[in-house]
Amino acid sequence: MGDDHHHGHDHDHAGHGHSHDHGGPLGPATELATALASGVALGIGYGVETLTAAAGWVPLTFYAAAFLLGGFFTVREAVENLRRRRFEIDTLMLVAAAGAASLGAWAEGALLLFLFALGHALEHHAMGRARRAIEALAVLAPRTALRRTPDGAVEVAVEDLAISDVVIVKPGARLPADGFVVAGQSGVDQAPVTGESIPVDKSPVPDPAQARAAPDRVEADHRVFAGTINGDGLLEVEVTHLSGDSTLARVVRLVAEAETAKSPTQRFTDRFQRIFVPLVLGLAFLLLFGWVVVDEPFRDSFYRAMAVLVAASPCALAIATPSAILSGVARAARGGVLVKGGAPLEQLGAVTAIAFDKTGTLTEGRPRLTDILPAPGVTEAELLSIAVAVEGLSDHPLARAVTRDGRERLSGFAVPAASDLSSLTGRGLSATVTGEKVLIGKADLFGRDGVAPLSEPVLVAAAGLRTAGRTTMLVRRGDRDLGVLGLMDRPRAEAAASLARLRALGVSRLVMLSGDAGPVATAIGREVGVDEAWGDLMPADKVDAIGRLADAGVVAMVGDGVNDAPALARAHVGIAMGAAGSDVALETADVALMADNLSHLPFAVGLSRQTRSIIRQNMVVSLGVVALLVPATILGLGIGPAVLLHEGSTLVVVFNALRLLAWKEH
Repeated sequence: MGDDHHHGHDHDHAGHGHSHDHGGPLGPATELATALASGVALGIGYGVETLTAAAGWVPLTFYAAAFLLGGFFTVREAVENLRRRRFEIDTLMLVAAAGAASLGAWAEGALLLFLFALGHALEHHAMGRARRAIEALAVLAPRTALRRTPDGAVEVAVEDLAISDVVIVKPGARLPADGFVVAGQSGVDQAPVTGESIPVDKSPVPDPAQARAAPDRVEADHRVFAGTINGDGLLEVEVTHLSGDSTLARVVRLVAEAETAKSPTQRFTDRFQRIFVPLVLGLAFLLLFGWVVVDEPFRDSFYRAMAVLVAASPCALAIATPSAILSGVARAARGGVLVKGGAPLEQLGAVTAIAFDKTGTLTEGRPRLTDILPAPGVTEAELLSIAVAVEGLSDHPLARAVTRDGRERLSGFAVPAASDLSSLTGRGLSATVTGEKVLIGKADLFGRDGVAPLSEPVLVAAAGLRTAGRTTMLVRRGDRDLGVLGLMDRPRAEAAASLARLRALGVSRLVMLSGDAGPVATAIGREVGVDEAWGDLMPADKVDAIGRLADAGVVAMVGDGVNDAPALARAHVGIAMGAAGSDVALETADVALMADNLSHLPFAVGLSRQTRSIIRQNMVVSLGVVALLVPATILGLGIGPAVLLHEGSTLVVVFNALRLLAWKEH
């Protein structure tokens, strides 16, 4: 967020996104001070006119001052709109005020401009509060850092940090950059970025060189983010992202962009206004000729036309949705949920079904190697060493589990080098080890497409593991089956409770999508409490499954944002979990849960439902006031009361939307 946001505000009544800088000598308070000065001038003028016998030019001078002060910012906006060939609300108000003055009704014209200016100033002040909630994120990262050098620690500007620099973070200090811990242990409060309420324990990476080569694959226990707060321990952190590319900086940037992304309701109100404003002008023009039909002076017809112009201006309607979206996006960001604009925020509140990828979403994504069953004539060490060699080249969670747990079991046994890794989409891997081709994957990788079928003992062993709910990996080297590995991924501790909360919020269908065999998927699904568990799905099958769910209603897909990108894109709302530090998840998902914690999903859905409710309330208020005021002004309601009710409805709408900033999940 740029500094210019502190000196002005965006005023986007018609949703066109243009910015009106309402700064001045008093900064953002200038507009409010000018509006209040207009009110003072109006009050003095009215007092002089009614309570004294002063000459007529004296109150007129004060009314003129009220006109100039009240109309100052309104004229600026109207001129800019007309320059862009747009005839909008600001222009309608100026026409009505000028019409009142031409009739000699200076007091009423001044009242109109004063209340319009005051209403806008208060509205902008209130909207500024929502923006400041977003801007507060931007100032979380410290401006300086302690960089470790051969001569000791040197304080430098955060912008001067380079990738691979090591920074020293003292107890209680904010972290200056994204990176991984190379020395020290401490609990880190990650709430500013991920929304997690409990500090997360951090420890040094076991292999700095490996972490440096693939920083996105560093485990959460070792990874830290700019803007988070160190606990009681001293940490040394190696920087992995420049200050402008940190997770926090990207979140602030994406939230700022989300302000301009229009929701379906906002697009409707924009279309409505494009039709409605010309109709208002047409009605006011017809009312100018009321004296022809009704026996009244032209002055009365003109006054009525100006009153209708004020009453029918859709100010509250124009601000009803943007104010709610801005507040909702800001509240979500503060809770560790990044929502990219109005459309996903509205749609998330309308979901009837949520599909979950299994691995890493409903489960911990940290499967354990539980079973090692070598084929007859094969040793456990041979089976494991070949599997570890090949899987060490892959970054799939199952591959990482085989590599991690397999190395522990081998303890000192040499692992051969593997090369030429090739992924066989959704079925397994192939690679070369000591000149021989190695295949590792599911049972359906074998016995098709020219690949020889599995031997009977290995088939029987794999079937037994699958029945027990294990994920199986079958290993073949050359033309020899080496055996089968069994892995088990545990459900997340918070999964069952989170799904129950989603069901209580009104999400009627919870589906788990998994590439695992049917029995494995069913076992996990039963444990976490989904309605349906669909197994044996290839990546393309997941996209088709989302399509089938989407035909029945609004569907959201929850995944890790990397392997699930096509399915996330196919869903009405794509939700990435554990997005902090993941470039792909932040860029591809509509909604990103920054923490790797499923309990943030009910918070996001609940907030979205509340946002939809407030948008509906705002639409009822804004359209209801126009529907009441237009006939009332035609029947004789004056400009003064019309302005009070009109501007009052605008403020009601904005302050109703601001309630979202304080929303808490029940």
